[in-house]
Amino acid sequence: MRTLVEKVIPREEWLIRERAHQERADALTAAHRQRASRSEKHPVWDFLFTYYSYKPAQLRRWHPGAGIELQDARDRLSWRWYSPGDTEEGVVPDARSFAQEKAELAALIERMLRRTASRPGQFGCFGLHEWAMVYQADEHRHAVPLRLGQAGTDAVVESHDLRCTHFDAFRFFTPEAVPRNRTPLSREDQPLFEQPGCLHAGMDLYKWATKLGPLIPGELLLDSFELARDIRLLDMEAAPYDLSAWDVVPVPIETPEGKAEYVRRQRGFAERGASLRAALLDAWLGEGAREAA
Repeated sequence: MRTLVEKVIPREEWLIRERAHQERADALTAAHRQRASRSEKHPVWDFLFTYYSYKPAQLRRWHPGAGIELQDARDRLSWRWYSPGDTEEGVVPDARSFAQEKAELAALIERMLRRTASRPGQFGCFGLHEWAMVYQADEHRHAVPLRLGQAGTDAVVESHDLRCTHFDAFRFFTPEAVPRNRTPLSREDQPLFEQPGCLHAGMDLYKWATKLGPLIPGELLLDSFELARDIRLLDMEAAPYDLSAWDVVPVPIETPEGKAEYVRRQRGFAERGASLRAALLDAWLGEGAREAA
């Protein structure tokens, strides 16, 4: 567990980084904030701010990461998981304090990151989790039409092998779709099945970054948000919904061409996710965390 100050950043330097972070965060959330001001919903992008429950104001708050001391930052002593540093009026995000206060959460995050990183990616699900969520259903999560209609959507599910490995997608399957999944999933077993090819495992890197708060550098937090944003688009492009009203062009995973495109992009996201997963461990627990037992 990282406990020592590894680097001290002068005030003039960290203020520049803070401003750059805020500008980048504002650009990433501008469209959402504009829609919110009009009480306008969006079936693709609202997910990033509702499911993950991290507001734009939180996203724009910059932190240096665990073990990085900010010089002349005494106002942050009132911020959660900040401790006095080695210099006068210096403060440092404190991984030990986080681990003591959030022992169960810290253990879960580390277990999820390490175990997911240790497994090969699986690329045969074709995004059918979204289809399983509307299988034989009278009501759907999004009030938009299905591209193939209900019967056509059901037929796609019935003609494929459901291979979902992510519990937080599986838990939204309709009751009729649950027994069709190759593996029964539960919350308790989630660390046993999470794997890096899963789109939702990639998006959840953003979730883990938000839960680690000041222990994760702001730049890395926004990198994880951007990955979640890009994955979310493919997730909904491959979904059974007709989202043409929002200019979403479908990836028709019911066809060989659509499957090929989905897997190609899925592999790219898995590579980006692997780099970010390693960076989160290193930023939080220190260099070499990936290889630690």
